[in-house]
Amino acid sequence: MYEWFISRRYLRAKHKQGFISLISFLSVVGITVGVIALIVVLSVYSGFTEGLRNQILGINSHIIVQQFGGAIPRYHEVREQILTVKEVTGATPYLYAQTLVSSSAGGNGVQLRGIDPATAENVLGLSKQMISGSIHDLDQVEDTRVPSIILGKVLASELRVTTGSRIRLISPSGPLTPMGVIPKVKTCRVSGIFETGMYEYDATLAYMAIKDVQKFLGEGDIAHGIEVTIKYDLLNKADVVGRVIGEHLGPGFVIKDWMSMNQNLFAAFKLEKIGMFICLTLIILVAALNIISALIMVVMEKGRDIAILKSMGATSGSIMKIFFLQGLVIGISGTIFGVLGGLGLCEILSRYKFIELPSNVYPMTTLPIKVLPLDVTIVAVSSIIITLTATLYPSWKASKVKPAEVLS
Repeated sequence: MYEWFISRRYLRAKHKQGFISLISFLSVVGITVGVIALIVVLSVYSGFTEGLRNQILGINSHIIVQQFGGAIPRYHEVREQILTVKEVTGATPYLYAQTLVSSSAGGNGVQLRGIDPATAENVLGLSKQMISGSIHDLDQVEDTRVPSIILGKVLASELRVTTGSRIRLISPSGPLTPMGVIPKVKTCRVSGIFETGMYEYDATLAYMAIKDVQKFLGEGDIAHGIEVTIKYDLLNKADVVGRVIGEHLGPGFVIKDWMSMNQNLFAAFKLEKIGMFICLTLIILVAALNIISALIMVVMEKGRDIAILKSMGATSGSIMKIFFLQGLVIGISGTIFGVLGGLGLCEILSRYKFIELPSNVYPMTTLPIKVLPLDVTIVAVSSIIITLTATLYPSWKASKVKPAEVLS
């Protein structure tokens, strides 16, 4: 294959115009930098998406089952029905209420979440997020008049309380009297503190045993819904499992999966990832323009060589292939160096985690890195396609050289 032999000679030869070689070198560097930037940025976006998903699923379940019309009166039976679905790994009832908490240092609004400690441990990630106390402390009440409560780290810090401290729980939905609504007030003992790493949850969420929340609200033995977890490898098919659960329970229930409840957030991440891919691809496009410039200059410099080759019987297709192979070598070289550099930089960032993030702004404390083989493949293929496209015009221009005009 003499086209490949001549193409290599042109790449290695010292051109009369030295800046042609410099432009070729800069083209390789430009492609390398573009591919590195794309791989690292897409890996960071994938890491953020996965980290945020894990944080959300660490505090919430995969699927929520609710009943039309509000509360579920026979939630124990509903839970048992849900557990008969083979894809389900756990289910626990919950009760929500918007309340206020106060201490001697001040007060704050919170989302009070009533849970069943016996069944919630296999559904919620709360046990792994406890920094003091235990989820089972909610059941171990020293004084039946003073129920236990678990607070987020930020909330506990704002109230200036620790494990063992007492706070007041205030519900604005008290009995209506001629003087107005009398709020319900309950003294609680802080039995534990948790930290999710997400400021919004750590500052506004509190847990109590579901039976204590039922007593506090005075609503009887009910639950607002059932939280369900499924097998980990089926997380991205939670909507399908949700439909199966709905078929088991029959009409009258609303099934929500984690993807539908957070679809706007993850759709925004996906859109930003696509936008960043398009923006950074421009770096590779600039490098591709350098390839065009370099090859056109080579065609101008090697005009006599091309004419001699054609006089010796080389076809226009062969001449085009010679310069196409030059661009191919530049594109593949830059892509390979870029992929290796990008994967290496991702490994360094993932292993040493020297870039820290403010925890009150981001849901994680260090820069998250998640390298997806599909992303790397798309970047590599896109880079090669762009560089090969850039070689078409110079190669076509070289194939159109007329020996009679050049050698005359």
